[in-house]
Amino acid sequence: MNYYDQSTQIYLNGSFLSAQSAGINVYSQALHYGYGVFEGIRAYNTHNGSRMFKAEEHFERLKNACDRLHIPFPWSIADLIESSYKLLEVNNMRSAYIRPLVMSGSDMHFSVPQQSNILIAAWEWGPFLGQKLVNLTVSALKRFDAEATGQIQAKISGQYFQSILATNEARSKGFDEALLLDKDGYIAQASSENIFIEKDYKLYTPPLGQIYPGITRSTVIAICNRLNIDVEEKPLTLADLKDADSAFLCGTATEIIGVASVDGVQFPENWTETLGATIQRTYKNLVLETENYEVII
Repeated sequence: MNYYDQSTQIYLNGSFLSAQSAGINVYSQALHYGYGVFEGIRAYNTHNGSRMFKAEEHFERLKNACDRLHIPFPWSIADLIESSYKLLEVNNMRSAYIRPLVMSGSDMHFSVPQQSNILIAAWEWGPFLGQKLVNLTVSALKRFDAEATGQIQAKISGQYFQSILATNEARSKGFDEALLLDKDGYIAQASSENIFIEKDYKLYTPPLGQIYPGITRSTVIAICNRLNIDVEEKPLTLADLKDADSAFLCGTATEIIGVASVDGVQFPENWTETLGATIQRTYKNLVLETENYEVII
């Protein structure tokens, strides 16, 4: 169905203008229903030039998410990677955060889209939560149930209203970030990061199922295997967290960041002496390509 032609007018921020000149597809399911998928990729300024970390893996995940949601994905991943590097070049960027967003085409029905569009934007962005240790609070919101959504492994645009609400709730109380539990009361993740805890020189992290399977999370596990650090995926309670020696969050935007406290309960271990700090340093060497881990990770 064609929702507009050259004469169709819309109202936008106090003015009437042509639907064609709005600059966005105002009839997109992505805009109205959150029926879109996105990714987050970081590019780093290395001695080999600007390099995106695990670009192919991120774009593959984007394609897989579109396939799960029945959103057409007609693009070549190799071409998208090339276009992303070109985007950095035309913007004179060497270090940047890159956001690919796939949007469904014009359709106000609840039907599978026949068309889709892709946007790739890039901007200079430091670590999402800064570089200081963060203070967490347990959110009253529960992490989306995998059985209810069916697509917890996809970065679906419409689902991220929960992350916005949880983060703002935390900051209104004086905390840096929110921690969400799953439907059974186990620790799931922060608003947009995975979590690891350390206890007696061993790391623990929630298992896949009710959490987002982050690429940074899998990289952390690979680093642990490389450094002979014991890591176990298991359900974690709030008691486990508050009894831990230390904890850290990880994600593409956040990278690796240590946690100072949860609801005012301070972790006893000095961050610089934790396993998380070791992983943080190793991760930074990896993404900056100061050491070659490509054969391992």
